[in-house]
Amino acid sequence: MWLENKNIHLNQPLKKLDQKRYGSFRISKDIGLGVFQLQLLEGWMIHNVFNEDLLTKYKAPQFKGQHMDPVPPPTIINEEK
Repeated sequence: MWLENKNIHLNQPLKKLDQKRYGSFRISKDIGLGVFQLQLLEGWMIHNVFNEDLLTKYKAPQFKGQHMDPVPPPTIINEEK
């Protein structure tokens, strides 16, 4: 799943220069009505439960040039536990 960057505050000078979504992540648990728990990377210091509105299904790249290497975890400004 892709995670939208809507409520994630990063150490970027401009929001428009940041990525639109992060991922891909696996769903570890279906909590309830439209709420999912994700398996985030180790360096991510944010809560791992998200509404389905912030998640997009992962689609593998169709062409060879579209494949990107995984992005390292961002620096989170407001650390949550």
